[in-house]
Parts: sequence; C-alpha cells; structure tokens
Amino acid sequence: MNFRIFRLAAVLLALAFVVGCASTQEPVTDSSEQESALAAINAAKQSAAEAKALGFDWTTTDDLLKKAQAAYNDGDYAEAESLANKAKALADESIDQYYLQQAKFKIEKIKGMGGLTDEQKAMLAEAEDYYAQAKGREAYDAITALEASLAAGRIMYTVETGDNLWNISAKDTIYGNPYQWPLIYKANADQINDPDLIFPGQEFGIDQNPSESEVSKAVSHAKNRGAWAIGVVEDSDVNYVSQ
Repeated sequence: MNFRIFRLAAVLLALAFVVGCASTQEPVTDSSEQESALAAINAAKQSAAEAKALGFDWTTTDDLLKKAQAAYNDGDYAEAESLANKAKALADESIDQYYLQQAKFKIEKIKGMGGLTDEQKAMLAEAEDYYAQAKGREAYDAITALEASLAAGRIMYTVETGDNLWNISAKDTIYGNPYQWPLIYKANADQINDPDLIFPGQEFGIDQNPSESEVSKAVSHAKNRGAWAIGVVEDSDVNYVSQ
C-alpha cells in the first residue's frame, strides 16, 4: 500500500514538473507573420528609396518606417506590418505626385505642338486620361512613349534667309514636293502666325512620316488656299490647322 502511495506521489510530482516547465517556455512565434512583416518593411523601404531619389520623399514616411522597424525588433509583427504598409502607401503617393507633375509638363508641351498624326493624338488622349485619373506613373509612361514616337519621326530644320514654306517643303531632304508645305505649317503652328511669313533662325519640327490622308489634305489645301499674301492670315489656313 505504501509503495502504491509512493508511486502515485512520484507520478504527480513528475506531472507538476512538466507543467511548470511548460509554463516557463517562450511562446511559439508564427514564422509566416514574421516573414510577412519583414516583406512589408522591405517593400516600404524600396518605395521610400525611389521617392527619395526623385526628390519627392516625405519625412512622415521615414518616421513610420522607423516605428515599423522598432515594432518588428520587439516582436510585434502585426503592428510592424501595419506601419510598413502605411509608409509604403505614403511613398507611393509621393512618387505618383512626381510623375503627375512631370506628365503635366510634357502633355502641355506636346498639346502646343500641333501636327500630330491620328495615332499620336490617341496616345496623347490616353496620357491625358491617366492624368485626369491622377495615375501619375501611367500618365508619364504614356506621354513619354508619345515623345519617343515624335522624336523617331521628326527632324529639325532651321530657317535660313530666303526660305519660305514652299521651298523648304520642296527640298529633297524634306518632302521633295512644295505642295506639302501645309504639313510644316500645321506641325509648327505654335510659332508660325502667317504661313506666308517665316523668319531666319526659327526651328521647325518636320514629321518625316505623314500618313497618306495627311499628305492629301495638305496638298489639297496648298492648291486651293489662294495666292500668297504676306501679313494676312487666310481663314482657310486657320481652318486647316484646326482640323
């Protein structure tokens, strides 16, 4: 009987020891929660670095990142991830503001150029639509693609003494056809008031790949607008440019 009591006491003592040891163990950490928090912090740091490189970083972003890192170091991974996500959102917003500003400048510049093909007008409209939606990076990418399209199809011509649009258009290096001069006029309407009057030193952008439709309209206008009259802006010229 005494042996049984002794044996029971030993079992109870062993159980008490196991329970006591279990109560002093460190809580088990969810590794996926830790990894998620670390990934959020790294993503926020990347966005913050991009914003800083663009010169559009905000101090509140750095403050949130520091707090996120501190929470991570303390093992509060849920708080660390939440703060990191807020920091990334702020950095991404500042990046978008930078690209919106750049896109606006480029859009306004190209809108004033005139002489766009139908495809280029569609590209401009796409960029303007992104801008209206405050999608900075998308607007910037769209308008930059349009800039590349314009650069690929354009050459620059500096007006010399004795030049007029007729003889410029007739040059083999331009169109080889004097009747295509309205193409030059339309593409540079921002600096040509009267197509019968241009000045030495002016720089004209000339589209080397106009569509058949554009060439047809230009030639038709050249043949039907009437005689040259320096200092008088023909209504037909204004209508042609606005088409």
